[in-house]
Amino acid sequence: MTLDLHSRKIVITGAAGLVGQNLTIMLRELGYRQLVAIDKQQNNLALLAQLNPGVRTVHADVADEGAWSEELRDAGAVVMLHAQIGGLEPGAYVRNNIEATDRILAAVKKHGVPYVVHISSSVVNSVADDDYTNTKKVQEQHFLASGVAGCVLRPTLMYGWFDPKHFGWLARFMEKVPVFPIPGHGRYMRQPLYNRDFCRAIEWCLRNQPQGAIYDLVGQDRIDYIDVIRAIRRVKGLKTPIVCIPKWLFAMLLRIYGLFTKQPPFTAAQLKALTAGDDFQGVDIRKTFDFEPTPVEAGLEETFTHPVYAKYAVERA
Repeated sequence: MTLDLHSRKIVITGAAGLVGQNLTIMLRELGYRQLVAIDKQQNNLALLAQLNPGVRTVHADVADEGAWSEELRDAGAVVMLHAQIGGLEPGAYVRNNIEATDRILAAVKKHGVPYVVHISSSVVNSVADDDYTNTKKVQEQHFLASGVAGCVLRPTLMYGWFDPKHFGWLARFMEKVPVFPIPGHGRYMRQPLYNRDFCRAIEWCLRNQPQGAIYDLVGQDRIDYIDVIRAIRRVKGLKTPIVCIPKWLFAMLLRIYGLFTKQPPFTAAQLKALTAGDDFQGVDIRKTFDFEPTPVEAGLEETFTHPVYAKYAVERA
């Protein structure tokens, strides 16, 4: 049965990140009138408020107890987007992926929220072994063991408006450097998922409320990493030469870069994951969520040429 939640309160945690910014815009476009956006990153939350007049924004860290939990009272649904995605400190992944999730689940139970969409990740099926992968696995396990009504979405690598890293960072980097380095031969198959498509799937779950379902969402196009870079260069109209360098040299450059920042856009662990050879299998998006997936070229075009949203990137927490 399809439900109409347009007039019900929808609470989004981690709302000011990549997915949350896109989801808030889409839900407003579709007529959802009671959106509550919770996030600890104040500047990103201010951007969300600027672009989405009328949305209630709450500056709070959901890993801590606090008044934020009262925002779940009388909510029709919660979308759990909060996550530690990058960084070098292992404790941050535990705090923001596991401890924060436990706090939210406790608040969901306290206030009897009838439905939760939990955003997991395709990395739970990955061969990668890093802090992000390991804590996302535990996070999903805690959600599934909680007994709350809801579903799980596991997206692959995403791109789109507001991207502070991944394709967004790569595009900005390409604008600044005389040559663009590629690790090895660059023929590492990617299955990028357009963020707007992922948000369409979230909204479908809010309306249809599948119980206990787990959906692996994989980009429908299979494209090599080097071809993604070439497509970004083409869409942005750049002339930057693309140069393949040995993986060991690329890894060394990453380690050097990591000495100067606590939030490197690309870590040695992510380089290993890039070249690990993952081939994710996902649901048929057309049949499952009833919309046509966006081809990579079209998604990149919309990402980097939109007259309003193309110029924004959220800050990394």
